[in-house]
Amino acid sequence: MIEANSIIGGSRIGNGTGISAEPAGRGLRGLNTQHWSSGLAGKRVHLIGIGGSGMRGLAGVLLRCGARVSGSDRTGGREIRDLISMGAAVEIGQSPRNVPEACDLVVYSAAIKDENPELMEAKRREIPLRRYAQMLGEVMDLRTGIAIAGTHGKSTTTAMVSHVLRQARLDPTFVVGAGVEQLGGSSGVGDGPHFVVEACEFECSFLNFRPQLAAILNIEEDHLDWFKDLGAIIEAFKAFASRVPRDGYLITNGADRACAAAVEGVRCRVETYGFDRESTWSAANISATRGCYRFTVLRSGQEFGRIELAKIPGRHQVGNALVATALATHAGVEPDVIGRALGEFAGAERRLTHRACVGGVDLYDDYGHHPTEIQVTLRALREYHPGRRLWVIFQPHQHSRTRFLLNDFARSFGAADHLIVPDIYFVRDSAAERDAICSSDLVERVRANGGDAMYLPDFDSIVGHVRANVKSGDLVLTMGAGDIWKVADELVRRLG
Repeated sequence: MIEANSIIGGSRIGNGTGISAEPAGRGLRGLNTQHWSSGLAGKRVHLIGIGGSGMRGLAGVLLRCGARVSGSDRTGGREIRDLISMGAAVEIGQSPRNVPEACDLVVYSAAIKDENPELMEAKRREIPLRRYAQMLGEVMDLRTGIAIAGTHGKSTTTAMVSHVLRQARLDPTFVVGAGVEQLGGSSGVGDGPHFVVEACEFECSFLNFRPQLAAILNIEEDHLDWFKDLGAIIEAFKAFASRVPRDGYLITNGADRACAAAVEGVRCRVETYGFDRESTWSAANISATRGCYRFTVLRSGQEFGRIELAKIPGRHQVGNALVATALATHAGVEPDVIGRALGEFAGAERRLTHRACVGGVDLYDDYGHHPTEIQVTLRALREYHPGRRLWVIFQPHQHSRTRFLLNDFARSFGAADHLIVPDIYFVRDSAAERDAICSSDLVERVRANGGDAMYLPDFDSIVGHVRANVKSGDLVLTMGAGDIWKVADELVRRLG
């Protein structure tokens, strides 16, 4: 594979396993000495898979830098039209002809396979290549980077931080792994000093970032198709933590032993968050109304401010808000502004999103696809709607994840009255992995634990069954990282 030299600064960037250059010292509040246009103005950059949530944000940044951006994707939509209106040249469908004749760089998303015709064309012509995370890390270096990592909660916390900085009129650039209505989408390009990103551990992509401010929310077993075991995952997070410079800050979960192992010995300043007063950032005087929490923030045991999360239920959101508070504080935002902004924060798309109330049935949709995420989401929904019958339609994501975490998944649905499981969403796995496990295996384990569960392979069967059996006053929650949201769409239509 041909790897690009940096088109911004000229230094060679690594191959996805890390970046060798030392993090540059940057002030926390001032603009980087480089401008958005540095090194990119007039460059021709082609993005394969430009419609992805992260790729769209990167395209916007490149356009702001003065690059001439082209790209392609399999389907169109509002996001593609927005990019075209900003000046990008986008083709629907992928073909070697889409790669511009004069092209300085080709960027491709993690979803692009080696046999993609445009990627093959770029290799044939020896056009410099960059993975999405590599290019994002390079442009992130033009600002004060803020990166949020962890097995769970990354999207919501990244959205929280971006929202707070916007409300503080700091005009951040941000890339979130989910749509955020209050932010106008999953990404935005500002002229302020900060670049906020969701930092994913899969394929160690977060090692392309060199943030001045960072957070590790939690570390659990996941992506075991890539990582050997939990120890390997901890080592990856340790490498991520080491990328924060000595004068930077790293916020980490004080109650998570894996997090403690990951940050041990790092050179930057480490602060913890949690529900105990020994943490640097902690919550006290906690109370809730219908699952929406309010609490006092303590910084090193001293009262810092008061937060009421009026629009997002769940005790786990208290931890996310503590992290957002810490990062925003180090970015220069005052406590009263942080409290007001978090009180107005309404969440990210597909994070316990209320889709509709139809015939007395409340329909929700959620991205959760890991046992821990399932448990905290169901608990939050139960708190928000106590005493109501709960239907959960869970689409497992990846055969390998389902196999590795089968017992944990089986124990995760205790709060559901009825569980329906369609076929596993197939992505990345081998044919052998696909043959090793199926959704009925999960259903059997749930039943063995005393749960009410059934396997219905296709979406039409699920919609028909729910429609025939759901009653006014029930809750219906679709969950999963695949395309289970289509069931929510159809239920909204057909129940109406």
